[in-house]
Amino acid sequence: MLKKSLSAIALAAISLPGFAANTLVEMQTSSGNIEIELFNDKAPISSKNFEDYVKSNFYTGTIFHRVIPGFMIQGGGFDAAMQEKPNVKAAIKNESYNGLQNKRGSLAMARTNQPDSAKAQFFINLVDNSFLDRSAMNAGYAVFGRVTKGMEIVDKIAKVPTRNYGMHQNVPVTAVQIKSVTIKTPSVNK
Repeated sequence: MLKKSLSAIALAAISLPGFAANTLVEMQTSSGNIEIELFNDKAPISSKNFEDYVKSNFYTGTIFHRVIPGFMIQGGGFDAAMQEKPNVKAAIKNESYNGLQNKRGSLAMARTNQPDSAKAQFFINLVDNSFLDRSAMNAGYAVFGRVTKGMEIVDKIAKVPTRNYGMHQNVPVTAVQIKSVTIKTPSVNK
């Protein structure tokens, strides 16, 4: 009996990695709340990077500074005065090889033309943007999460009037502020 119990416990322990928890975060914006599941299992570098910025309150007071209807909304790097938030953290490796796709509601790392240049900025896809996925000719943009609640808020943000501001295009006329981002309880992979 003891041997069977120990075998069952050992089997359960071995099976636990298959049920690893993905992190849930809640983003409170001036337009409403958005809940996001991070894909810790498939995008561990990008997910941990985002979590580290969340834990340091980096996103508090930043805005969605680039809003393009029918494409995406981008945030996490500028304040309401369109000043880039100081960021001394190192850039991360592009995880676009993870097989996750830039589909509607997915969260991906923003970057420069250099593939391994992502830091804090991210975007939420408003539509399926397969041209942002990794391919033989494209380094791609790393998807690392998805909106689980509040896609109507994302769509609301996508409809705000925008303008050019200095060298920046598609900047909301009235700032859409990220008030806070907090980590919630883990969700279990399915």
